[in-house]
Amino acid sequence: MLRISKLTDYGTVLLANLAANQRAVCSAADVSSATGIALPTVSKLLKSLGRAGLVTSTRGSNGGYRLARDPDAISAADIIDALEGPVSITECSAIDSQCEHEGVCSVGGAWQRVNVAIRRALDDVSLDDLLRSNRPAPQFRFAGLPVNVEIKRR
Repeated sequence: MLRISKLTDYGTVLLANLAANQRAVCSAADVSSATGIALPTVSKLLKSLGRAGLVTSTRGSNGGYRLARDPDAISAADIIDALEGPVSITECSAIDSQCEHEGVCSVGGAWQRVNVAIRRALDDVSLDDLLRSNRPAPQFRFAGLPVNVEIKRR
């Protein structure tokens, strides 16, 4: 199953909180309080997001964090890359592929195309889109059967 980690989900929540407070510098404690995510987790994620260039930090008594770019200039792919590394659904679709079967594999090219399509879709969704999206979940069919997508409300 393709699924982002809980930390990446939390990271997106933190970025959404910073986007909602773009004009302010927010401390890790402020973000923790506003999101309900534990302070050690918030601190860890904000450091990772800072290393990736998605947030900037200011030291001092009035210090804190803010988005490094506008929410419409941060993609879902940027967030996943920052917290999980580049999207690669199979070993051969990774940049540093080490698959021992790559030379004789007949399906690797297809998986690489799927990986590129997923990456493009993630690049097309901005943090701003994630903030504004309140549409119902899309309906899917898998092997002819309907698939229900549940949306967790916070």
